[in-house]
Amino acid sequence: MAYEYISVACEDGVGIITLNRPKILNALNLQLIDELVDQLEQMDRDPDIRVIILTGNARAFAAGADINEMAEASAIDIMKRNQFAVWDRISLISKPIIGAVSGFVLGGGCELMMNCDIVIASETAVIGQPEIKLGVMPGAGGTQRLTRVVGERKALEMLLTGEPISAKEALKYGLVNRVVPVEAYYQEALKLAKQIAQQPPLAVQVIKKAVYKAGDLALQEGMDYERNSFYLLLASEDRKEGMQAFLEKRKPRFTGH
Repeated sequence: MAYEYISVACEDGVGIITLNRPKILNALNLQLIDELVDQLEQMDRDPDIRVIILTGNARAFAAGADINEMAEASAIDIMKRNQFAVWDRISLISKPIIGAVSGFVLGGGCELMMNCDIVIASETAVIGQPEIKLGVMPGAGGTQRLTRVVGERKALEMLLTGEPISAKEALKYGLVNRVVPVEAYYQEALKLAKQIAQQPPLAVQVIKKAVYKAGDLALQEGMDYERNSFYLLLASEDRKEGMQAFLEKRKPRFTGH
């Protein structure tokens, strides 16, 4: 499928999706999000892809929603679009998504970043939810995911002022995993993605799911879920291969079975 607003590549088991509206700072319109989610779901089904990188360019990961699509639309128009339903499908992707972000990471761009499982940021990244300055609020998880990561007080400060934070401050609050020089952020993400792609795919996906269950379940329920997931992986061919390779002192060859 030919895409207009994203580009796609694959390297050593890593699927790479690049937002591609550079002239308007990768503003997120409806078509871009549809293309993005379509490709994420394709990569999730592709057995040759084990990890996904989502990135933009050095100047902007994404500077927010495309206001041209919203400025003249009525509340009923936007409600009928149900435009955020497609965003919900991102959280169903079973493979790890690594965000490689730089420059403007604002509004919908910040919400998209928070849908990634791991985030590598350039030191130039500027991260925030400025929707209040337009008379609205986040609609794709900004109030919910941001609060869960940085806490209520910091989330309220960011959401009510609309002021962004630096990559360094985002690291302090756990919004990103690493901050590196701008010339290195993509390569750092690719290096990490390739490292994870060498791990047993089933275990990677089960671990991702279990970690997110931790936020939804009481501790004992979470422990039970973890234990049952552990038992499930014992039945995999990759478990046999991993343990045999350890005993034979060789590199394992994981297949995802």
